[in-house]
Amino acid sequence: MSLAARDMALRLRAGFAAAGAEPVDCAILQSAETLLDLYGEDIRGRAYVTADPGRGEVMLRPDFTVPVVQMHMQDGAEPARYTYAGDVFRRQESDPDRASEYLQVGYEVFDGRDPEAADAEVFAAFATPLAPYDVRAVTGDIGILATAVAGLACSERRRAALMRHIWRPARFRALLNRFSGKSPVPPSRAALLAAADPYAGAAPLVGLRSPAEIADRIDALRADADEGPIASEQVALLDAILSVRETCPYALEHLRDIAVDLHNLAPAVDRFDRRCNALLAKGIDVDGLGFEASYGRTSMEYYDGFVFGFVSNTRPDLPPLATGGRYDALTARLGQGRSIPAVGGVIRPDLLLALEGAR
Repeated sequence: MSLAARDMALRLRAGFAAAGAEPVDCAILQSAETLLDLYGEDIRGRAYVTADPGRGEVMLRPDFTVPVVQMHMQDGAEPARYTYAGDVFRRQESDPDRASEYLQVGYEVFDGRDPEAADAEVFAAFATPLAPYDVRAVTGDIGILATAVAGLACSERRRAALMRHIWRPARFRALLNRFSGKSPVPPSRAALLAAADPYAGAAPLVGLRSPAEIADRIDALRADADEGPIASEQVALLDAILSVRETCPYALEHLRDIAVDLHNLAPAVDRFDRRCNALLAKGIDVDGLGFEASYGRTSMEYYDGFVFGFVSNTRPDLPPLATGGRYDALTARLGQGRSIPAVGGVIRPDLLLALEGAR
């Protein structure tokens, strides 16, 4: 990594520290056994994992947020703000031209007194250093879609399956189509469900599942087949939410219209409204700020609420310059019985230097 990128990283971290964040660091080698399950499918597949004789399976640090949350939930006081700068490592098999090692500078806020104000604080903290660049900001809210899924009139099993794949749009759509009857049952599955004895004439068992686990899976598939389809009206409401892609004021208006028919959505929409007001109070041009209800669904799976990103208008080939979001559930998973609302983000100094070089 160039000295210029490291100098910029230190300047960015100093700016976050001046805003009240405590500088922290995290070990480059992290426990894979402890942390891999907390990352999304994308990061798990791209992590550099190896074995250590004394520590077991370890990985090169793929990001800072999870280790910082782990550190804070062990003994951190509240409220708290942290900043950091350092290298992260991710394999890039699908795009070998992208860097597998790069710098991140981050700002994380653990503060439950006013979550929407904290969202606005973090967004503004990244908007400020990016103001000199020709960038476009986009926001979203995973919590709105999650709330809509939680309100579906279907079995808990189906809701849990949809929630588990909410960060995988293609798998989510395939499940929704199956649960709503839009996709036919594959002939192989139909034959399996219709068989009185699924093992009759079967080949020898292979794989890691035991006969009992296979039987449980078949029972679950049969129960799902007996449940009947999710109502088309509810699927249409989910589709309407996912299609929202407007500036914040129009998106808010659109979501309020949807909430008339999907009553449990109202509290999530109210949070969106309060966040817009908090962003406005931070000097953000909310009228021109983009909102996409599906934004953030292919990034970190620990984001469960507000999400944001900044992209270059002049270099669409570059990854997002900065990204972030809310991860309340992650603090509960690492909190040993306690949790706290939390939100944060990271910025890429190397990408900012690439923009400067193009000017």
